[in-house]
Amino acid sequence: MPENKRFIPLMVDLHGRTVVIFGGGSVGERKAELFSEYANTVVISRNFSHRLSELRDLARVTLMQIDAGSLSDKEITELIGGSFLVIPATSNRQINDRITSIARSLNILTNQVDTVGEITIPAVINRGDLIIGISTTGSSPAFSRYVRQNIEKVITPEYEQMILLQNDIRTYLKGHVKEQKQRKSILWEVLEDPLVWEYIAGSYEKAYKRAYDIVQEQINKKD
Repeated sequence: MPENKRFIPLMVDLHGRTVVIFGGGSVGERKAELFSEYANTVVISRNFSHRLSELRDLARVTLMQIDAGSLSDKEITELIGGSFLVIPATSNRQINDRITSIARSLNILTNQVDTVGEITIPAVINRGDLIIGISTTGSSPAFSRYVRQNIEKVITPEYEQMILLQNDIRTYLKGHVKEQKQRKSILWEVLEDPLVWEYIAGSYEKAYKRAYDIVQEQINKKD
């Protein structure tokens, strides 16, 4: 099976789940910075970067000062037991491979930084409730970042406001328009209106008024 056919993009709720990272250097720091926003994050290493110490002080991560290379298989098993994701990010490929093997034997997902693991972490564009992930399934992280930078020029911060507006108008329509097909048509009218997009860049209230006028026009047209 081709590598790119092994992966499917998913949105995963990490609330209450644990991510264990082995390695306290720049790679482990980057992974901890990301996952500590969403999950209980534990970093295991002999030494830690300054930023990881800051994240600990901010109560965003738990640091465990342990040399991963000195751990037995049993000790690794105890450290990662019950976790959702394990990220071997040490500078030693053999140690990373051993951690990955143990995690897989426990049916724990892995994201090994020096080879293709079971999970690849995409470059992410976040515009409020709009989340876009871009991945080359590990083939070229630099290209993923390049694509993200180009898409960010198109998916501007106004998209976040438009999602809020669509949700507000959708809620209004549910109480005033019975037919789902008509509600969908009106929402598209709002989405495709250039004035709504122009207004929303400067004033949500002004954009909402324009959208409300479109709604009333469409409802009256139906009547």
